[in-house]
Amino acid sequence: MNRGTQAQIDPTAWQHNVQCVREWAPQARVWAVVKANAYGHGVERAAQALSSADGYAVATLGEAIELRRLQPHHPILLLEGVNRAEQLADVVACQLQTVVHCQTQLDQIRQSTAQRLDTQPLVVWLKVDTGMHRLGFAPSDLASARSLLANCPGVQLEGVMTHLACADALDQPEPTLQQLALFDACVRPGDRLSIANSAAVIGWPQTHNDWVRPGIMLYGSSPFAERNGVDLGLRPVMTLTAPVLAVRTVLAGEAIGYGHVWRAERDSRIATVAIGYGDGYPRQAPNGTPIWLNGQTVPLAGRVSMDMLMIDVTDLDRVSVGDMTELWGKRLSVDEVARAIGTIGYELLTRVTARVERV
Repeated sequence: MNRGTQAQIDPTAWQHNVQCVREWAPQARVWAVVKANAYGHGVERAAQALSSADGYAVATLGEAIELRRLQPHHPILLLEGVNRAEQLADVVACQLQTVVHCQTQLDQIRQSTAQRLDTQPLVVWLKVDTGMHRLGFAPSDLASARSLLANCPGVQLEGVMTHLACADALDQPEPTLQQLALFDACVRPGDRLSIANSAAVIGWPQTHNDWVRPGIMLYGSSPFAERNGVDLGLRPVMTLTAPVLAVRTVLAGEAIGYGHVWRAERDSRIATVAIGYGDGYPRQAPNGTPIWLNGQTVPLAGRVSMDMLMIDVTDLDRVSVGDMTELWGKRLSVDEVARAIGTIGYELLTRVTARVERV
């Protein structure tokens, strides 16, 4: 039985956030990025709530096959492509679209198409490395990749894409402008194009093109380090809550938790909360990380343990066992919590473990 620690999922927030994407990029179609179990929210509920998107994007073939079972008709884009030639049969059978980003994948396609007997096309997107240096063909190699695909029967080139490394740094536009210039120089008139991630959807309208690929913004978190999702008009989908297990008085000078990294400077009331790093709340969260309880934020006190953490509730009028804390969500932005911890909202959301009930 669950101990009351929950990730409350709001489907209407997903729907609102998709509409925000459409308002920022009204001419583009939308790939809803639902990789990593929909950023930790649960892909089954995400697929249903995000059905107004034009398609879905995932990282792995396993994610794509599961998603196809949930959504039999929407386009699904496989962002990393395949690792082995035999996986291309699953891509075709599930009517997926797959990214092709390297010569090895081209060779796999050539090998596969020489042996294929089915009539369904293999639909591919060519990815260009314009400066991220993670995946993609060098711009100078794009033409030869096109040529090879053109000689593979049953292969349909759907479009060309790239990924921006610094779109979130609006005050430092040079890297993004350089990437866009490289991309513009190697694509052809008539190509379907996809560039924009969440940061570019909001901050780089010239990247919207044919398809945008929003991820974190769909979940209500900001792609920008110094802004919260709510500042952008987004709504948080996940609200992570956990109950108070115990309340005790700690005298001035006494220390609490593993390593005694927090010591009371005054007589204090300390509440123990039913969540820890075994649930995905980061162990590296420092003293003072904000947590919401009974109408205001209170500071984390001491080291996060596997199943529990402690908070200083001295300044609250009342705290009782069973009161619900909010670790992030509707009252406390995940972006604010991430800044306090020294990470990003993406990491906090995706690391919430299966032990936490999604409701």
